Amino acid sequence: MSQITYYTEEGLKKLKDELHEMKTVQRPAISRQIAEARDKGDLSENAEYDAAKEAQGLLEMKIAKLEAVISNARIIDKSQLDTEKVLILSTVRLKNFGMNKELTYTLVAENEANLREGKISVESPIGKGLLGKKVGEVAEIQVPNGVMKFEVLEITR
Repeated sequence: MSQITYYTEEGLKKLKDELHEMKTVQRPAISRQIAEARDKGDLSENAEYDAAKEAQGLLEMKIAKLEAVISNARIIDKSQLDTEKVLILSTVRLKNFGMNKELTYTLVAENEANLREGKISVESPIGKGLLGKKVGEVAEIQVPNGVMKFEVLEITR
């Protein structure tokens, strides 16, 4: 049973580009390595051949997995999302009570998360804790090193 995952257009494009690179660059390169190793003679004692075949198997597994993810991916239309509560693709301005600091995060799918860009996964403890919250609500979130408290100050798209 496959799981539907939601992406921004940018996130889905990155996945499709990665798949294209695997199929058009990496797959032919491994095929060439196999052919070169095969040309060297006895395959029973050819470590290069064995390594290339193993790399080919791993790549094909990655390709199949990525194809499955892409086939079950859905693009989220930001304009259709409710701005009253925190949802995937919400940009949320928060007050972190522990650090007495304001932070801004955008909640995204797991594969698009990048803390440097201020994008956190909806699957992360903080992401899960913020989902469904409204402006003015406080989220107490259990994280590995304790409990964090955040107040939702603003929600935008």
